[in-house]
Amino acid sequence: MANGIVARTWRPVLVHSVRTAVAAVASLLVARLFLLPEFYWAPITTLVITQSSLGAAFSISLQRFVGTLLGAVVGGIVASFLPMNVLEFGIAVFILGMLCAVTRAGRSAYRFGGIAVAIVMLIPRQQPAWLIAFHRFAEVSIGIGVALIFASVWPEREAGPAS
Repeated sequence: MANGIVARTWRPVLVHSVRTAVAAVASLLVARLFLLPEFYWAPITTLVITQSSLGAAFSISLQRFVGTLLGAVVGGIVASFLPMNVLEFGIAVFILGMLCAVTRAGRSAYRFGGIAVAIVMLIPRQQPAWLIAFHRFAEVSIGIGVALIFASVWPEREAGPAS
């Protein structure tokens, strides 16, 4: 009887952990296949989304996708045409907030977009800002796509660890 309880307790954890690990590795490999410079953002995104149920995965994915798209565009444009300083960064975050409100993207999209703006604008790089913005969007999109594929093909049936 004790073995049955242990098996029922650990089986969901085992399945969830395997599912999450396989999805993260798949995302990493796809991002590397496309030779993205910061490929690690793809599995990070996959890990965030894979921790959700199927319905929540679709909802969080849409918010993350829209927010990252808007944040990458705003960050790329502002960084391409204005010298980077604190004021320009603040302006970009403000513009992003207004865009999220106008498009009714919501606060979660604004939060994810703000992360994209910060990554595009605040991390010094040699490449043009528009290229950094495109890479950021591509890396996150791959992570979202892989997570949604796994959520559809291998849906979570039971609660995972630390739900």
